[in-house]
Amino acid sequence: MAPAAKFNPPAADLPGKPFVPEWIPPPITQQKENFAELTSIDLSLMDSDDPAVVENLVQQVKRAIREDGFLFLENYGISLEQLHRQFALAQYLYHNISEEDRERLLFNPETGVWSGYKHPYGFKRHRGPPDGIEQFNWYKPDWQDMNRIPSCLHPFMDEIEEFCNYLTKSVNRRLLTLFSRVLELPDDYLWDNVQSHEGPTGEGYFRHALFRPVQKQTEEASKGLRMHGHTDFGLTTLLFSVPISCLQIWGRDEQWYYVPYKPGALVINIGDTLEIVSGGHFKATRHRVFKPPVDQLEQERLSLVLFNSSIGDLRMTPAQESPLIQREGCVEDQGVYSEFKKRTLQGELVPTNRQWREIQIATATDPTDTIHNRVGVHQVIIDGKLMHQREYMGVKVVLPV
Repeated sequence: MAPAAKFNPPAADLPGKPFVPEWIPPPITQQKENFAELTSIDLSLMDSDDPAVVENLVQQVKRAIREDGFLFLENYGISLEQLHRQFALAQYLYHNISEEDRERLLFNPETGVWSGYKHPYGFKRHRGPPDGIEQFNWYKPDWQDMNRIPSCLHPFMDEIEEFCNYLTKSVNRRLLTLFSRVLELPDDYLWDNVQSHEGPTGEGYFRHALFRPVQKQTEEASKGLRMHGHTDFGLTTLLFSVPISCLQIWGRDEQWYYVPYKPGALVINIGDTLEIVSGGHFKATRHRVFKPPVDQLEQERLSLVLFNSSIGDLRMTPAQESPLIQREGCVEDQGVYSEFKKRTLQGELVPTNRQWREIQIATATDPTDTIHNRVGVHQVIIDGKLMHQREYMGVKVVLPV
């Protein structure tokens, strides 16, 4: 296929743009922790003229997403300098957002979207115990109305929007091409039939997040958790690797592992929608955010994430036209897919993609919520392990805490 164009952002020094201090990556941990070993995919190999090179890439991806649901993506078209500029803009946001904008743009997750500013007091609009996590989330309406954006970012929206356009329409599209090939479908199958479109993020969203050092009282209440063990409810998640070790994945041996830092790399995880579309051949990534190693406890963790969502009105179902699914069948015991299969066999309607994501956002609980986070309410013991159990529209979800 034709070589993919490199990212070419608007200039950072155009008239009217304030000075933005450089983002300096914090030091990596020197502690001996359990780190995951993730497959690293060189996306530039898709441009190879040698079919054997491209086929080998497809097989690499196939193994990674079947076994782990997590992989590193490198050489995807954005330089380290360009990436650090985006981190600098996120840093600038949290140093300069006004109190007026914090209140005016306050999120309301009970509506089923994270849109706007998240205060550092939990994942509800009302303030709970301090969790030290601030976010700003861009959805489609936010890209269309500058009044929905913090005023301090107005001069830089050309750069942020173009960054998201490139991530969605170049990086994620090429990634979905690889996934379509794993399913032995036409290259644009997932892009044309499953990925949502319009604007820089379709029906998905882009996030700037800042994790400040957590207070001792909060850490004790949450047992070190910053975000529960979960899978993402969308299609794919593109998360930029950062030096502060907080992100953990659930290994095949049912243990938690920190994700190592790989400068400039994207961490890719598979969402529920893609697990179901693939008939369980792709594994939705079980992950959580945990307190960092002891030598990073006082460091701030800045994060940039693109959450790609599927078309909201589609009901979540396998791509039966996939030769892989036709030949090998579905993986019946794979995560949330098995629950959707069970509901379908009972003659019940499964949720649409929009229903699936909105109910999980609207009913999210905090790690500090001691009312719900206990055995007999939202937690169960299975084979000696503590698990988080919820039910959404008749679909049971059981995940490690």
